[in-house]
Amino acid sequence: MASADAVREQVERIAKGTVTLETARELEDRLREGRPLRVKLGADPSAPDIHLGHAVALAKLRAFQDLGHTVLFIVGDFTARIGDPSGRSKTRPRLSREEVERNAETYTRQVFTILDPKRTEVLFNSRWLDRLSFAELVRLASKTTVAQMLQRDDYAKRYAAGTPISLHEFLYPLAQAYDSIEVRADVEVGGTDQTFNLLLGREMQRAYGQRPQVVLTMPLLEGLDGVEKMSKSLGNHIGIAEPPFEIYGKVMSIPDALMPRYFGLLTELDFEALRKEIPHPRDLKMRLARGIVARFHGEGAAASAEENFAVAFGKGGVPSDGDWVKVVRLSPGEYPLIALLRDSGLAATGSEARRKIREGAVRIDGRKVSDEGEKLSVGAAGEERILRLGRRKFARIVSERAPGGA
Repeated sequence: MASADAVREQVERIAKGTVTLETARELEDRLREGRPLRVKLGADPSAPDIHLGHAVALAKLRAFQDLGHTVLFIVGDFTARIGDPSGRSKTRPRLSREEVERNAETYTRQVFTILDPKRTEVLFNSRWLDRLSFAELVRLASKTTVAQMLQRDDYAKRYAAGTPISLHEFLYPLAQAYDSIEVRADVEVGGTDQTFNLLLGREMQRAYGQRPQVVLTMPLLEGLDGVEKMSKSLGNHIGIAEPPFEIYGKVMSIPDALMPRYFGLLTELDFEALRKEIPHPRDLKMRLARGIVARFHGEGAAASAEENFAVAFGKGGVPSDGDWVKVVRLSPGEYPLIALLRDSGLAATGSEARRKIREGAVRIDGRKVSDEGEKLSVGAAGEERILRLGRRKFARIVSERAPGGA
């Protein structure tokens, strides 16, 4: 049995930075039992990488672990194939099993940059949802109503607008709720866009004779645009596994108005106190960028990213070789620029390369390129050219003697 003071301290730490806690009294009751709580977070591997938006909830899980509790990290390899409709104005495309498995592999590797592996159980919800019989699914569906489902904001808006809602979308929150039943969760953590699903989990646990989970919601982190929540599908994300220079540069590109949010949700630093110490917004943002890079890549990588950022953007130079600079070795000759952008990895596809040229985002040795048909000339062995796409992507084209050459 935990003491009243110990319980109060835990609740204060757990509640810090949350949007809702349903309910604090129930959390206190469980903490008084003095046992490790089973704290659940579900993440659908709908994209291959975890970004800073995910890190907000993961940091809260780490706080639970530091207090001695167990995290149940549920990889939604089954639910990802349904497609989470949360916040969507239309039916979300379903992923194939192969896509889900490929994405899940990186998820399970990246979460341990934040979570303690010794206090984490990684579970795949296909383990129980794949074997759920049709009769059991009917029983699960019988515990809620269509009217309850339509209380969910995105469903209600789509229904009122006459936008189709596929029947399988109603199964998503039921499947997420069944996860809580299966793992007997004490607490479930999620973003505010998951509030309906998390509360439904409480109701379904009660319907199955279990003690309903405590629900804790975290704020959604805005992406690089400063408007929409961070999302890979919106292209406004910062992946925690991205190269340090890329993370640093992206953080430096966020609107100044977002800094209090990023400091508050992603660091332990006090923004208001720092602002008095570091009044210039650019210097303050550099402190933020360095701290975020250090969190996922270490202090050495953060210092190097900061130095290279200063070179690339302050002095107009090129960062030193590293993960942020591609080194491409080619024999002397002429190479189509579009193919070179694609093959060097600066652009994902030839179409993207063409679009970036049209946008004026491509430079060769500092000269802006406007001709999609341009070729890059590689000279004698030992010479190099600098290819740049956008603000943070560089390739050092190094000329070397062809095999068998004189």
